[in-house]
Amino acid sequence: MLFLPRALLVAVLLLSMPVSSNAQGAQVAFGGLKQDTSLPVEITSDQLQVNQADGTAVFTGNVVIGQGEMRLTADRVRVEYTTENGDSTGRISRLLANGNVLLVNGAEAAEADAAVYTIDDGMVVMTGNVLLTQGQNALSSERMDIDLKTGTAIMKGRVKSILKTGSN
Repeated sequence: MLFLPRALLVAVLLLSMPVSSNAQGAQVAFGGLKQDTSLPVEITSDQLQVNQADGTAVFTGNVVIGQGEMRLTADRVRVEYTTENGDSTGRISRLLANGNVLLVNGAEAAEADAAVYTIDDGMVVMTGNVLLTQGQNALSSERMDIDLKTGTAIMKGRVKSILKTGSN
C-alpha cells in the first residue's frame, strides 16, 4: 500500500475538485444544465387537476417535464401561470416539484426532495437531500441554486464531495 504525505494528498484532492469554496457554500460549474428557458415546456403525468380559481395545475404520478434537452421528473408538480388583471395568461411562471425530484441534462444529474423552477429568471432551487452527480464525482448538500442561463450552481449547507481519482 502506498502512503502519501498528508499535505500532498490534500493538494491532489483540491486540484481535482470541480468546485470552489466560498462563504456561502460551494460554487459548481454546471455547464451540462445550461438551458434556453424560452423553449416550450412539455409535461406528461398520470393525472392532472386544474384550478381555474387560482390559475394553477397539479400534475401527479410519474410526472416528466421536458424543456429542450433538460428533463425534470417528480411525484407531483404544481404549475403556476402568470396572471394579468386577475386572468391567467397561459404562460408558465413557476414549476413546484415534490417527491423524488430528478433534474437531468447530458451527463449531469441532480436529485432532491423538492425543487422550484422559476421560468423567467431561469433559476432552479433544489432543497432537501440534494445530490449532484457529474460523471464519476458526486456532491451533496441541503440546497442547490442553479442558474440555467449561465450554467452555474451554488450548493449551500454542509457540502460533501466524493471524488473519483484515477487510481480507484
